[in-house]
Amino acid sequence: MRVPRHSRGFTNINYGNWCSRIVAPKGQIKLFTDALIRDDGKPDKVVQQAKQTPVENLPDDALLYLLGSRYCETDLLSEIAWQLFGKASDGWARVEAICNFVNRHIAFGYQYARPTKTAWEAFQERTGVCRDYAHLAITFCRCMNIPARYCTGYLGDIGIPPPNSPMDFAGWFEAYLDGYWYTFDPRNNTPRIGRVLIARGRDAADVAISSTFGPNTLVSFKVSTDEVNEMRST
Repeated sequence: MRVPRHSRGFTNINYGNWCSRIVAPKGQIKLFTDALIRDDGKPDKVVQQAKQTPVENLPDDALLYLLGSRYCETDLLSEIAWQLFGKASDGWARVEAICNFVNRHIAFGYQYARPTKTAWEAFQERTGVCRDYAHLAITFCRCMNIPARYCTGYLGDIGIPPPNSPMDFAGWFEAYLDGYWYTFDPRNNTPRIGRVLIARGRDAADVAISSTFGPNTLVSFKVSTDEVNEMRST
């Protein structure tokens, strides 16, 4: 990534994300990066037998992900969550039921995106983008006492037909079951290959592309995630 002088890197102590901080010069600035990611080529894990961990047995660092946050209003959606998923089997089956509901409930469209939309608003409006799917599913999980955290990253089109629209950043979530964090994606609602994680947090507020302190205008951004077949010599 080409950045101006007076830059520094640091790790967010709350979520373990690697961050960069810069003092941008006056005028237009371009930030970019490219990388080759080694992936095992396997889809997201599916562990149907994973059970829900009782709250009293959760590790301390998982408790944060049971609480409401900026975009995930557990107080507004708790009663609805128990009405919808209270009879579902606990553990993986319950998270799966939540993802299936959210996938059907929200209609996808970039025209529905806005930076202030919350899980409650996505539930009411029934429209959104991938982050809205993730926020609503995360909120429902937390309401059902399942720790859930927001993830942002890149998701190419490996194993599926190419999308008709330009690539974008992707949002999904992880749920804590049986001692592990597992990946769930209510927007696509199917295991995917080549998921590149960038950052985790309580919700999208913790994993913004950039946080600025002063007037600025984002002119454009472009994401490209493509499969590379590595050539091996023997």
